[in-house]
Amino acid sequence: MPIYLLGESTVFPAAENANREGIVAVGGDLSPERLLNAYAGGIFPWYSDGDPILWWSPSPRMVLFPGELHVSKSMRKLLQKVPPWFHWTVDRHFREVIENCRTAPRKGQAGTWITNEMREAYICLHELGFCHSLEVWRGKELVGGIYGLSLGKCFFGESMFSKVRNASKFAFITLAQQLLQREFLMLDCQVPSGHLRTLGAREIPRKKFLGLLKQGLQSKTLVGKWEF
Repeated sequence: MPIYLLGESTVFPAAENANREGIVAVGGDLSPERLLNAYAGGIFPWYSDGDPILWWSPSPRMVLFPGELHVSKSMRKLLQKVPPWFHWTVDRHFREVIENCRTAPRKGQAGTWITNEMREAYICLHELGFCHSLEVWRGKELVGGIYGLSLGKCFFGESMFSKVRNASKFAFITLAQQLLQREFLMLDCQVPSGHLRTLGAREIPRKKFLGLLKQGLQSKTLVGKWEF
């Protein structure tokens, strides 16, 4: 399949037109309108600093259906610990969460895909009420978190970080539990990960993902600062 070169129009080709690697298009920008159109079409940006923007819709796609969340015995004990080992907030420190995700060292990775351009684009979407963060605290210290984008009843997870053991896992579990309470259809995890698989995420074909996305987008988006 050909890779589409984006111009000034913020309209994307159909995700089904992705090539074998999952790339749908190249170029364009990270304007709010373009990003929202991309996610609504099952497409997301992922590229390295200095390279042109690449737009992806991989198949299979890793997702978590909130009702399938798996919490291990050790994590259940931690979640039930009194006094709490961790506590959490939502949409209080989005900038700090994305910056920690950007700078966190990751095994086997020399750099980060969260470029300055990406960071500013998602901060803009947060200020518009579409991007959200869940922050994890140990006392007064920010030790973990996760951020992503919400459309309809779908949440698109972008990245998470952990400064202490289990903090990012706590963030993911807590987010999934909150999404389940609000009847979200899925938490998109984008690409396969053994770590997320242990939490209940699984791979589904692109066609099924796009069908669920279409269903989820029929519901009203919870725009604005979340108060979970």
